Amino acid sequence: FLERRCPAAGETFRPPPWCFEGRLQTVLGALLGARPPVSYCRWDPGTGTGPVPPATPPTRSSARSEAIRTPDGGRLILDWAKDADGHRHPEPHARPTVLLLPGLTGSSQAGYLLRLVHRASRAGYRAGTPRHGRATAGAPALLPPQTPRTFCASNTEDLETAIAHIRRRYPRAPLLAVGVSLGGIQVLNYLGRRGHAAGLAAAMALSPSWDLNASATSLEQRLNAVLFNRRLATALCQLVSRWAGGSHTLQGGPTPGRGLTLSLARTIQEFDERYTAPSFGYRNCREYYQAASPARQLHRVRVPVLCLNAADDPFSPLHAIPVAAAWHLPHVALLVTAHGGHVGFLEGLWPPLGSYMERLFAQFIAAVFEHGEELQQL
Repeated sequence: FLERRCPAAGETFRPPPWCFEGRLQTVLGALLGARPPVSYCRWDPGTGTGPVPPATPPTRSSARSEAIRTPDGGRLILDWAKDADGHRHPEPHARPTVLLLPGLTGSSQAGYLLRLVHRASRAGYRAGTPRHGRATAGAPALLPPQTPRTFCASNTEDLETAIAHIRRRYPRAPLLAVGVSLGGIQVLNYLGRRGHAAGLAAAMALSPSWDLNASATSLEQRLNAVLFNRRLATALCQLVSRWAGGSHTLQGGPTPGRGLTLSLARTIQEFDERYTAPSFGYRNCREYYQAASPARQLHRVRVPVLCLNAADDPFSPLHAIPVAAAWHLPHVALLVTAHGGHVGFLEGLWPPLGSYMERLFAQFIAAVFEHGEELQQL
């Protein structure tokens, strides 16, 4: 199916000769990527949609009226790209739909997400994404103080809530879920747990980590720690501190008497040990990472899923990517490029550069939505 309908899957990815190293691809992919003009509508399933400027944060009143309640008592706001070219699929209730999940600290305004949404919308598909992830600067508007939860790679409740909501809203529309980085981990874990009942036509995971213990070890290498690990850990600590009223010691998780000294967390793993693991009922970080690693769920996947990784991804080391296991799984296609970094995949000679990841995404969703009957017969 991919050979016939998604030719990019059979290509050899060729990065610019001056930007082939994984960390450089990761950094420049974030810095040099375009930010296409995407206008969102905030969707209130009870009152309809309304246009919202791309960078306008939700007010308290609009957040309440345009929110989906989550199982933990929080709220999930879905942003949908405005003015999709729907001439190929003029019936709104049957228009193919793409739900995109951002990575850690990502939101609907992340550059990589804007580019994916823009491509999907330009192709005539409905494209949406959570306005804020569980670990972004805007998340306090999403999650009230009584639910001080950040991201959790093993927890798929928000994704389940969003998919169920979309299925009720558009029961005749084929739905495809795409996760980037952390979002990819959650998509894969969701597919493994739900099996045939996932409610999706297909899925895509871009730069997911497969073994979180291996990822933590990779991120603690000196250069990776300086470029990525410490910055992300600091951002997470600041976020939770805001929830705690400015205190760096937060009472939370299954042991309410235990102080979580977040100011001492210098890495993502230390943050997870102090906050994420106990908040979600895990005894320690290692237990949490084991439960969250999607490689353990892959054999349970029953929905076609295309996964893209780079061998030089500092967040997902090559030895942890389940290449051998994927060979024997009929519903899983795993592409591993020699270069590309983490959500990088820059191609071309000079800026503005293209993106192999974005080309692959555009071809795959078109293949699924326009030739879905072929996919179902496999």
